[in-house]
Amino acid sequence: MASVLALAQNIGEQEGTDGFMSIVETILDIPMEHEKNIYGPFDSFVKKVERTLNVTMISRDGELKLIGPEPMVQKAKSVCHNLIELSKRGNTITEQNVDYALSLVFQEKDGELLEIDKDIICRTINGKPVKPKTIGQKEYVDAIRRRMIVFGLGPAGTGKTYLAMAMAIQAFKDNEVNRIILTRPAIEAGEKLGFLPGDLQSKIDPYLRPLYDALYQIMGADTYLHNAEKGLIEVAPLAYMRGRTLDNAFIILDEAQNTTPAQMKMFLTRIGFGSKVVVTGDMTQRDLPGDVTSGLEVAFKVLKDIEDIAMVRLSSLDIVRHPLVQKIVNAYEEYDARMERRKKTADGRPTGGQAGPPQGGHGPGAGVRYRLEHGKKEKRT
Repeated sequence: MASVLALAQNIGEQEGTDGFMSIVETILDIPMEHEKNIYGPFDSFVKKVERTLNVTMISRDGELKLIGPEPMVQKAKSVCHNLIELSKRGNTITEQNVDYALSLVFQEKDGELLEIDKDIICRTINGKPVKPKTIGQKEYVDAIRRRMIVFGLGPAGTGKTYLAMAMAIQAFKDNEVNRIILTRPAIEAGEKLGFLPGDLQSKIDPYLRPLYDALYQIMGADTYLHNAEKGLIEVAPLAYMRGRTLDNAFIILDEAQNTTPAQMKMFLTRIGFGSKVVVTGDMTQRDLPGDVTSGLEVAFKVLKDIEDIAMVRLSSLDIVRHPLVQKIVNAYEEYDARMERRKKTADGRPTGGQAGPPQGGHGPGAGVRYRLEHGKKEKRT
């Protein structure tokens, strides 16, 4: 402690002569009942803020002292203030909250974190609030509220399906729609599973399991089964949608990157009066054959300018699963970008500088022509 203060004093004294940034210290009051939640396991959250912002944080007797360059201390103070407020609202602070608070403070958007937290969509069967956690998720939820059809495109872990499911269940409870229809293409994830045992429902259930999981968590198994028996909640493969007209329904198409253009057109033309549609997908996780174009990709190009249709793109910054998932997604994105650059370089054709015959010239006086074949120049006379 003494050495840190001595260093701060020495640097502060040099500021006027050597142009060093001033070192300041400030003290925050941390309510005792929130210390464990804010500091994290083994003070891991505090240590992450220290490393990221290059400040020193010292906790003693319900106070948190921040020491470091003034701009960084102000950023650390803002991050801590947001975490304190989140904890006071009953949130369990996670590493994702800390990472996102840090990213927002560098974008000078740290005030938006608490605004996002106010938006409670619904509560799970255990009473846990379901709410957007990032700016991208908030835009996605607001688009679902305002528009009739919403396309949500983003990497794994960004809450595309879960938030859409929460919005559907809340709309059903508020009698805004009469039923919920959940669908996705029944396609294997790169594997051939062969013939599956059981009746038709047993064969397709494994493909729809993620939808069931979200339903059970938000609505509860008993409530879901009760409404499913009445036909008010339907979980079905995309192939079952053909020929139907879906009125007064909240319809979610999940894993839409695995639809063909024909399937996507078929699905979107099922929509009736009083219905709302959410289409989710991740173009980096396609399971279609290599020569088949994704219906989601085509829909983004064809429908982007139509009124009452929203296109929302989520990014790795919106991932709310384990922080390692965000690092994995970023690593794959960087790898794909490198491969794309290499491919363009390998397929590139040099432009300009090649000699050619005079216009209309053929034969001995025509000069020299160059032809590019297999990446090499071949001289012809």
